[in-house]
Amino acid sequence: MADDEWLTIEQASALSGYHAEYLRIIVRAGKLTAHKFGSVWAISKKSLLSYLMAAEKSDDKRHGPKVVKK
Repeated sequence: MADDEWLTIEQASALSGYHAEYLRIIVRAGKLTAHKFGSVWAISKKSLLSYLMAAEKSDDKRHGPKVVKK
């Protein structure tokens, strides 16, 4: 655990494009590694990036981050 970088929910949301509440849901479902530091929950960056890669490869695009069209 010491060698992993930890992100707050807000940082993970900015990095992934997922809404903060959705990140909380998938943490509770056990799909992401998270740890509580004092009163703040943090998500493992490695875990989040792994989840994003799996979601990107999935045929079910409902689980990918929101794509903003320009």
